[in-house]
Amino acid sequence: MKSQFLLAVGLFSLFVLASCTHTQTQNIPEAEPLPVPEAEPGVKPSKNIPYPEGVQRPKLSERELQLISNHIYYNETSGKPENLMKWNENEQFVSLGIGHFIWYPAGIPQRFDQTFPDLIIYLQDHGVRLPPWLINAQRTGAPWPNKQAFIQSQNDPEVRELKRLLLDTKELQTLFFFDRIHETIPSIVNQAPANKRQLIINNYNAVAHTQGGWYPLIDYINFKGTGLKPTERYNGQGWGLSQVLQEMRPVQAGPQAIQEFSRAALAVLQRRLDNSPPQNKEYHWLPGWKNRINTYTQPL
Repeated sequence: MKSQFLLAVGLFSLFVLASCTHTQTQNIPEAEPLPVPEAEPGVKPSKNIPYPEGVQRPKLSERELQLISNHIYYNETSGKPENLMKWNENEQFVSLGIGHFIWYPAGIPQRFDQTFPDLIIYLQDHGVRLPPWLINAQRTGAPWPNKQAFIQSQNDPEVRELKRLLLDTKELQTLFFFDRIHETIPSIVNQAPANKRQLIINNYNAVAHTQGGWYPLIDYINFKGTGLKPTERYNGQGWGLSQVLQEMRPVQAGPQAIQEFSRAALAVLQRRLDNSPPQNKEYHWLPGWKNRINTYTQPL
């Protein structure tokens, strides 16, 4: 009798325990799905440009923009803010910012693309407040007639103000060249010889769609221009982005695309030196050019 009673108590206890467990299980809320991480914000070109068939739209992340800005800053200045404004020997213009933006004084023939006045407009369009004297100078030309006047003005309030502006807008200066590639790649394709156009398209796409590929593209067009201006030639041969894309051998996206871009860039720059007038003494630039091109194949 006693054993039957204990068996009944045990069965009842198991029933109560099972009921409690079931109740607790029902009360546990369902786990919410883990949030899907957002894709890294992208930087879009500022204008809708019709592209030749086969040219793919550019894509740049904000992180890439920041890293590329820092790379170009060190390329141009060695990390020294005082090098943001320079007037080099044997040049008739001042070079400004991380993009070596050219600015001619009034009345000087413009052999090379003058990019700084366009940058002033670009900064305004992106909401940067500029001093009135700089806005006025955008229309009239660089306020220094020659290198000597530029050197003597280094302690002027306007020069210090401009240097601070250039230091504070590094990423916008880089974005300016990103947009410049976007706007000029159709001309680079269409103005090339017909038998080179598909090569340019394929090589451009390969570099642009390789991790780290936007750095050499942006830096080189900043460094040596588009290659479209007729006055930027020695013996009829240019040295800009157009010439590098044509000099490249056919290549697929991947590290080999950047390596081939670098090889072609050095070949184009060597050809420039070989064709340059001896009195220009341009060969002293070659070691610095090589060091700069060598950074293209290094991880960002």
